[in-house]
Amino acid sequence: MTAKNDTVSGNTEKLQNLHKEIQACRQCQASFGFEPHPVVFGNANAKIMQISQAPSRSVHLTGKPFHDASGKRLRSEWYGISDEVFYQPDYFYIVSIAHCYPGKHPGKGDRRPPVHCADRWLSQELALVQNEIYILIGGYAAAYFFPRIPLTDLVFQNLTLYGKPAYALPHPSPLNRKWFQDHPAFGQTRLKEIRRVIHTLLQLPS
Repeated sequence: MTAKNDTVSGNTEKLQNLHKEIQACRQCQASFGFEPHPVVFGNANAKIMQISQAPSRSVHLTGKPFHDASGKRLRSEWYGISDEVFYQPDYFYIVSIAHCYPGKHPGKGDRRPPVHCADRWLSQELALVQNEIYILIGGYAAAYFFPRIPLTDLVFQNLTLYGKPAYALPHPSPLNRKWFQDHPAFGQTRLKEIRRVIHTLLQLPS
């Protein structure tokens, strides 16, 4: 076995145990006002670690990450892949800054996810998953790793995170319509470049 295979093998059990701990976590129940449903998905050998802000209410109810309109757009239109590929745990490790839907903020959409969730859980996942690239979804996730750099600047750069290639994307939510209108180069060129990286890594036809 190669050194990477040895590492993945050793991390698999650790990650499985960590997932059980995350799923049992109820630290934010009092502040949320409802029972949290932590969402975890992916294996220690996943090729892509995708990190977003927090699960949506739909994901809270189903337990399936990106099981919403934004997820459908991300998979089919942006990545150009099927649901089967996206939900292949050896391909994608799907995680967020916070593992739970944080609830609604009156008049302001979803609440911001608690950062202590990332400090407690995501930091351990980052150490255990032997991914090859990172994809950061949305400004909140990008700012966690690249503070003080505007999301737009990050989207159009080839980044490095923990010594590996990383790519930032705006959130695929329809609420971001103005950003897409203001930055046509994203859809015309940048998104195609990132899609090509994903297809090459997963050995999918272009």
